[in-house]
Amino acid sequence: MTDTQQKKIGRPTAKGKVRIVSHCTPEEIRKYLFDRQFATHARYKSLYTKRESLEEKALQSGTNVTLALSGEGRIIGFGVMAYPEPGERWSQLGCHLMMEIKAIEVSRNWRSAGVARGIIEQMLSDPQVEDIIVYMVGYSWTWDLEGTGKSASEYRRMLFNLFEPYGFNEYETNEPNIYLKPENMLLARIGKNVTPERQKDFKWLRFNIYPDPPADSCVF
Repeated sequence: MTDTQQKKIGRPTAKGKVRIVSHCTPEEIRKYLFDRQFATHARYKSLYTKRESLEEKALQSGTNVTLALSGEGRIIGFGVMAYPEPGERWSQLGCHLMMEIKAIEVSRNWRSAGVARGIIEQMLSDPQVEDIIVYMVGYSWTWDLEGTGKSASEYRRMLFNLFEPYGFNEYETNEPNIYLKPENMLLARIGKNVTPERQKDFKWLRFNIYPDPPADSCVF
């Protein structure tokens, strides 16, 4: 997406007011402390255990790193939305026609307070999301089942309920990593300006049938 204007909102929660900031630069991320709950636990490892990992992501072109900040300036949640890597199945739809929510995580101390919903709302607030397909891949082996006390099937349902209000639906696919376990899932939100032709291409791409590249295909 070309519009990378930073947006900030305040969000009241049961655990205190949270600021949610989209399109954070590495310099901005560096200002804040990283909550210690983003760590390696007994049966779960956070997606990013160091703030520097988010700084590296923010350097990538088109990537939107969105932070949830406590009143003390501590990072208590984050989301990362980026284009698929060259060579990945989802990059084959064409240049900048799909973006992945690669990460969304909230500190264990701040869960069930609406922070994740605030992060998703900010990441999807750019008008350009209506021109693309935003997708999220859920792999059960990355989920914090221990911290939530949920089974894999319960966690799967929780994720679906989290994303569904924002226009995401579940889609079938034969992508090997998703197909590996029944709890894994592919969720996607098709923007209202995505053409019927590209929607059809997305359908075939989910089953490893690659569409003809559009005229604006990227050359990596």
